[in-house]
Amino acid sequence: MSQLRLLPSWLGAQASRLLAAHGVQRFSWYSRSSGPPATSPSSKVGGGSSYMEEMYFAWLENPQSVHKSWDSFFRKASEEASYGPAQPRPLSVVPESRPAVLSRTKTSKLVEDHLAVQSLIRAYQIRGHHVAQLDPLGILDADLDSFVPSDLITTIDKLAFYDLREADLDKEFQLPTTTFIGGSENTLSLREIIRRLENTYCQHIGLEFMFINDVEQCQWIRQKFETPGVMQFSSEEKRTLLARLVRSMRFEDFLARKWSSEKRFGLEGCEVMIPALKTIIDKSSEMGIENVILGMPHRGRLNVLANVIRKDLEQIFCQFDPKLEAADEGSGDVKYHLGMYHERINRVTNRNITLSLVANPSHLEAVDPVVQGKTKAEQFYRGDAQGKKVMSILVHGDAAFAGQGVVYETFHLSDLPSYTTNGTVHVVVNNQVCYRRRGHNEMDEPMFTQPLMYKQIHRQVPVLKKYADKLIAEGTVTLQEFEEEIAKYDRICEEAFGRSKDKKILHIKHWLDSPWPGFFTVDGEPKSMTCPATGIPEDMLTHIGEVASSVPLEDFKIHTGLSRILRGRADMTRKRTVDWALAEYMAFGSLLKEGIHVRLSGQDVERGTFSHRHHVLHDQEVDRRTCVPMNHLWPHQAPYTVCNSSLSEYGVLGFELGYAMASPNALVLWEAQFGDFHNTAQCIIDQFISTGQAKWVRHNGVVLLLPHGMEGMGPEHSSARPERFLQMSNDDSDAYPAFTQDFEVRQLYDCNWIVVNCSTPASYFHVLRRQILLPFRKPLIIFTPKSLLRHPEAKSSFDQMVSGTSFQRVIPEDGAAAQAPGQVRRLIFCTGKVYYDLVKERSSQGLDEQVAITRLEQISPFPFDLIKREAEKYPGAELVWCQEEHKNMGYYDYISPRFMTILGRARPIWYVGRDPAAAPATGNRNTHLVSLKKFLDTAFNLQAFEGKTF
Repeated sequence: MSQLRLLPSWLGAQASRLLAAHGVQRFSWYSRSSGPPATSPSSKVGGGSSYMEEMYFAWLENPQSVHKSWDSFFRKASEEASYGPAQPRPLSVVPESRPAVLSRTKTSKLVEDHLAVQSLIRAYQIRGHHVAQLDPLGILDADLDSFVPSDLITTIDKLAFYDLREADLDKEFQLPTTTFIGGSENTLSLREIIRRLENTYCQHIGLEFMFINDVEQCQWIRQKFETPGVMQFSSEEKRTLLARLVRSMRFEDFLARKWSSEKRFGLEGCEVMIPALKTIIDKSSEMGIENVILGMPHRGRLNVLANVIRKDLEQIFCQFDPKLEAADEGSGDVKYHLGMYHERINRVTNRNITLSLVANPSHLEAVDPVVQGKTKAEQFYRGDAQGKKVMSILVHGDAAFAGQGVVYETFHLSDLPSYTTNGTVHVVVNNQVCYRRRGHNEMDEPMFTQPLMYKQIHRQVPVLKKYADKLIAEGTVTLQEFEEEIAKYDRICEEAFGRSKDKKILHIKHWLDSPWPGFFTVDGEPKSMTCPATGIPEDMLTHIGEVASSVPLEDFKIHTGLSRILRGRADMTRKRTVDWALAEYMAFGSLLKEGIHVRLSGQDVERGTFSHRHHVLHDQEVDRRTCVPMNHLWPHQAPYTVCNSSLSEYGVLGFELGYAMASPNALVLWEAQFGDFHNTAQCIIDQFISTGQAKWVRHNGVVLLLPHGMEGMGPEHSSARPERFLQMSNDDSDAYPAFTQDFEVRQLYDCNWIVVNCSTPASYFHVLRRQILLPFRKPLIIFTPKSLLRHPEAKSSFDQMVSGTSFQRVIPEDGAAAQAPGQVRRLIFCTGKVYYDLVKERSSQGLDEQVAITRLEQISPFPFDLIKREAEKYPGAELVWCQEEHKNMGYYDYISPRFMTILGRARPIWYVGRDPAAAPATGNRNTHLVSLKKFLDTAFNLQAFEGKTF
């Protein structure tokens, strides 16, 4: 036991102190079955000397019980501390002689020094970026001195932190496996170790990566930066870099000379981003990438379009011409928001590559999830499950990257199975490392607020001159070659500028970021202005119903409650009826048979927020075993994807919008858990969905499913805010339309989106199918039901869904009132769930013959033709609009002026519904019921509006 008591002095307390000072934790390394694990001395240097003792004792007992690097380490240490090679031996409890103890003391010191050097290496890997030279302006001195980590060897005296001395600088030390600074060498002098660490971690690149939990990833980064000579470029690479810098900088100079007073959000101060992006693309192409999708803010976008995407320069230059007329393609957008799609040959690899820069509004990071969704879709259609053919690059500003929440929401999707793109290259333009030569934009005067900084910026030598001088000095290029490269690109710009003057019309379609080859005519127009009937054969309805009510896999045990639901579906199918969930199943299933990919995404969509959908069955006895019956409908059907998202609206809706951009032959739906939750995704709705076609000529058929209805559930689970969507609809309330033969489809083509509130499962079925059968694509906003999902009256017959049937924009009264329209005293127009409340109240008051009720299934674009027909059918009736929403919400402000237009202001349209309010709904159940009864009483009080003026 005396030997055990000697161990602390043998190995020394210094190792424990040094390792503990570096935040290294103590771990339990032994397993009961296998003894000490085969970890390397560099992978777990923690625990101080006691961990080293464990490894050393294990090695003495059996050298194969420890990692081979420990075996080599202890053999070498023992050899240097004694006159002969050390041999592992059984542990003895007999006290040893004095010479043996002295030998072990030498071994202890050598081991401690090696561990100290390992800690030193690790300190640079963790904290070297704190002293990296990252400020090109030299004004961030506050970061020096007191903020220099004490464990970095910035001065000789700091060696004492590791119990090392200046005399140790020329000693050789064995390098751990967690560093690559040695290259092919296994040992280096301490002096050389520090020099190489300084060159890697403390120059003009700051590396902060040791927080990463994945050892393999950390090793990859270490290898890429630490390996000697890794930053040395060949002469050809240097010349290529210079040429790309010339294009990057001279492009900005050209714009500054020609349009000095125009905003362009140039790249001055960060011109190196262009060669960086091009190098990323070159390397990606070399590794097999065929499609790169980029997203970025406005700073440097024109330069990226010109020199990375390779858009024709004359099309960029003509954007600056104030006399250029806009083609009749929409309202357009400023030049530094536009996108582009281009297929070309990569000159470095001589391979085809497709580059797409996605259009983006001024909301800097809003494009992030859109790019990810488009990338995921492109990967899906190519069968690129590992992301080996399609990749994305996102460029960020440093402040936006840190401050915009959608960045995190986008990262949040990175590992979800139906959302991952298998990695993204993020390029952050760090204004602490780069700088803005001209402030926020070219019209800005940054000296107002940053005088010291901009005095320094004005003194800066441009990076192109710095690099050119360096290459000329070392003989890589001559001054003449450099000047010829500049003259060559300047000539290209001047010639393009000359051609740009010939352009008279600006075509936004030339800036399209997601073309759909073959879907439109060569001029970008729909191939027709008709829509076929949306019904399907009855045998198809029956087949889908049978699959929807079954479990296609054998030996698959489902929940007993789900068995009842499936039996209910089977019973409805036999009776030729559908509820909401089965109608959706039939719409999706029929499109899959026609080769249309269907994707449904959102929070809890697999089951459905209201437990009505159940598109993914879970085996109750085998964990994680699932079945999606929708993918078992037809032998050669298109795939169906239904996926629960993360708890995000902004990021996920942006993702699905991007997914829908990739192909017109897919039905892409996003469902909010409750309709009002879309307000956290308002930026995507306002900047992309509502305005995307007008700004960027970008068609998109994304579908928003927004559960809506006043059912006493409180302010946050009632209203999907239909008034907001209707207020952004672009149809003119005062323009009396011409009712041509193609009016219905033409009206849909002219609108910016379609807003519906279906009252029957059949309507829901038809509007989903119409979304794909239309010869163009428009966003579709559907206010979906909650209580109607299980309402006994909210069912549809197969007769309303079979071949020859179509979506009804308006469902007219078909009861007793319709038989004698001249006797009808009141015609109530409504939409959605309130219809069932009205029908019930009408029946209870015995007014079936005196009051007609007509439903608007499509609210926008407004069905002028059908409303006119209904109003004329009941010439003696009062016209009433009834809604369950408050008066300042819902639909009334939208429908009222349009009723006035179509009626020539000859008849009023009276309002019945809840009074104006600040909150969308009450949180008190009794108040909800009282207000419901109040407006229902008014709706059927035939004297309610006598003596009132409109």
